[in-house]
Amino acid sequence: MREPKDPVVIRVWKTDPDDIFALFPTHPADNFGHFCSCYQHVGQHGSANYYGCITKSRPATRREATPLLRELRRIGYRLRVIKRASLQMHQQRHKASKEVKP
Repeated sequence: MREPKDPVVIRVWKTDPDDIFALFPTHPADNFGHFCSCYQHVGQHGSANYYGCITKSRPATRREATPLLRELRRIGYRLRVIKRASLQMHQQRHKASKEVKP
């Protein structure tokens, strides 16, 4: 059986149109699920405030997103590109953070 696909939101910072990043709304980046995992070419994996990032960025075009998506797939992600995270995705992240044992 194939592994499920990870929902990912690809965005571009409003202040730097060359800086593309990915948000993983279902992947917790802290013990409480307040922050989600993110990825950029430079710096690679990190944590992000989903709503803060959405406010300060715009959706990436397909052309802008392609190199980052290619890189993510190369390192093993199975992706499902979405425009915005649903409430259920945020709830899934919160639940997953509580399942992780420190």
